[in-house]
Amino acid sequence: MKNIKYDLKNKYCLITGAAGLLGEEHAHSLLEINANVILTDINIKKLNFIKKKLIKKYPTSKILITRMDVSKESSIKKVVKKIKKKKVKLYCLINNAAIDAKVKKNQKMLNSSSFEKVLLQDWEKHLSVGLTGAMLCSKYFGRMIVSNKSGGVIINVASDLSVIAPNHRIYSKGVFKPVMYSVVKHGIIGLTKYLATYWNNKRLRCNAISPGPIQSNQPKKFIKKLKFQIPLNRLASKNEYRGAIQFLCSDASNYMTGQNLIIDGGRSVW
Repeated sequence: MKNIKYDLKNKYCLITGAAGLLGEEHAHSLLEINANVILTDINIKKLNFIKKKLIKKYPTSKILITRMDVSKESSIKKVVKKIKKKKVKLYCLINNAAIDAKVKKNQKMLNSSSFEKVLLQDWEKHLSVGLTGAMLCSKYFGRMIVSNKSGGVIINVASDLSVIAPNHRIYSKGVFKPVMYSVVKHGIIGLTKYLATYWNNKRLRCNAISPGPIQSNQPKKFIKKLKFQIPLNRLASKNEYRGAIQFLCSDASNYMTGQNLIIDGGRSVW
């Protein structure tokens, strides 16, 4: 029997950072339950590539793409105008855009030097995308959502590092998880709770999802160290968060707001 609580037919959902690893997966999760999606990112070339793949798999769904820089208010305003011009009633916003320092084959990461060597320009860039961007998108797209009679939802994508500190011992010597990542993800949870209480009487629910480590061609030595910290003894596949997004975006989670859904293989319980 089909569960109609998960059906988002004719509802539009906007995803920021849609050209990234999880951004495309969020699109799949929403299209699987009949939603229409608006994919945004600064990388329009990658968005075009993703759109072509998605259209083949979901030919009856509406898939819109547009360039948007979440760190620039003017860019967000332009997208708001585009959406209004198309007379789209926005139901859902997924704040997914962020700068993530991924471990490379040489076990190095972007901005991964010691805390004492953090550059102010790097700090400001990470926060402008991951935290200020989420605030600005919530401000403008959240206003669109609450203007609808049926309301809608905001999902903020955090991380298991929104509730625990990074263990720097899993990295090679001289490499550290950037402080900006932890600050952004902890801040995202604060934003989630604020929005849940601010719009509590406007039919807008706001929750967060905190994914754990995802398998993404990391060095074998690094994966071995990381698996040791995870009770399930493995990293997640990128498609294992689809069910959580479907739950949080649909009526299946109707009585849930201001919460952080942690899906990390148990890493944060140790």
